[in-house]
Amino acid sequence: MLHYSMSDTYYDKISSGYDELHEQEQLKKLSIIKKELQITKTTNLLDVGCGTGISSHFDCYVTGIDSSEGLLEIARRKFTDKDFVKADAEKIPFQNNSFDIVVSLTAIQNFNDIEKGLNEIKRVGKEKFALSFLKKSSKAMEIEDKINKIFKEFKIKRIEEEKDVIFVIEN
Repeated sequence: MLHYSMSDTYYDKISSGYDELHEQEQLKKLSIIKKELQITKTTNLLDVGCGTGISSHFDCYVTGIDSSEGLLEIARRKFTDKDFVKADAEKIPFQNNSFDIVVSLTAIQNFNDIEKGLNEIKRVGKEKFALSFLKKSSKAMEIEDKINKIFKEFKIKRIEEEKDVIFVIEN
């Protein structure tokens, strides 16, 4: 499960209204990512902190992980052809280089151990990543520094969106 700085049950409690609160802004970020990365029907994508499965709007193989069973239940109902696993960002239950693309939309600031979570994302990804976090997060500078350090051998593009900073990272 993703270890959130807030109680793990917070997202379970708000799960029924999560899409109403966040779906439009998340879809906006997805459209930016779609323009930046080549995603095909055969792309194998992992969404870390998948919530209600918003990245399942990508037309590819999607696996999502999240710590909130309430959010995962909604994702499973909405996207029956995708895989959703209760798992921790700091201990992703997949082998090295398992995914063509790894995304994490507005979840990184909630990791208990940001560096460990980012290293896990890098470990399971092959060559492309899209990572976003809240600009107003008190951890924003720390996250940005760690992304630049951990992915230093990659091409990194920084995009400022209304509420988030999005990093598109390619080998």
